[in-house]
Amino acid sequence: MRWTNIIAFDFGTKSIGVAIGQNITETARPLTACKSKNGTPDWIKIERLLSEWYPDLVVVGFPLNMDGTEQPITESARQFGHALYRRFGIKVVFHDERLSTAEARAYLFDKGGYQALNKSSVDATSAVIILESWFSSNKAQDRAL
Repeated sequence: MRWTNIIAFDFGTKSIGVAIGQNITETARPLTACKSKNGTPDWIKIERLLSEWYPDLVVVGFPLNMDGTEQPITESARQFGHALYRRFGIKVVFHDERLSTAEARAYLFDKGGYQALNKSSVDATSAVIILESWFSSNKAQDRAL
């Protein structure tokens, strides 16, 4: 199995959380949050991150309702993933992100109380949860990378 960098994005119309992980340990860590202006991502910052980390794959969180149906932001996340592919030619997969923000908030609160709940930390930690969940549900596919 070869070592592979994978970046995850937790898409939001105001902020996009970013995490980096790799397939050998199937773990991730938060990197940053990129601001969005009127739903438009900071493509310059995203390009810098992709150039710095050279991921073989990008995982984009796919926001769904608890019953599995799409919500208004789902289409925006889909468009973001397609734009990543068109702009940078990198393989993009989508992964269910239900409850990732709630889990991120609980984790950060346990670690540092209310002071740890700043928007950037929550978004980046949500991206970690999305990526580690993707690792868990795609073990066979991950090993094939």
